[in-house]
Amino acid sequence: MLENKVIVLFDGVCNLCNATVQFLIVRDKKDQLRFASLQSEFGQKVLEKYHLPQKDFDSFVLLVGDKVYLRSSAALKVSAYLGVFWKVFQIFWLLPKPFRDWVYNFVAKNRYKWFGKKDECMLPSPQLKAKFFN
Repeated sequence: MLENKVIVLFDGVCNLCNATVQFLIVRDKKDQLRFASLQSEFGQKVLEKYHLPQKDFDSFVLLVGDKVYLRSSAALKVSAYLGVFWKVFQIFWLLPKPFRDWVYNFVAKNRYKWFGKKDECMLPSPQLKAKFFN
């Protein structure tokens, strides 16, 4: 069931991250993406499995099979699943990873200040529940 699914782990209390998930859901026409917050039981198990920090929620994590993508690489990789128009972002792979991650980290560091945060993780609507892990 999940063998052809791509799993997106995100900061469940971050308004920017939640908006990004909503953006991805609308554009995932082939229904390939599944989601979980980094804070969830599922998210914590994935972080543990791949030896990633379990208390640091400022990285977007993308799992494609057993391959893990973090930060800017995760953002670029997920854009490939959104349809033809969004594949234009693949050009940013040409930028050096340290530069891409510096930009990513700058936004991640300021995301609560710029976009705010919730007190708890979002709950998906009943029609979207199948796209989320607990």
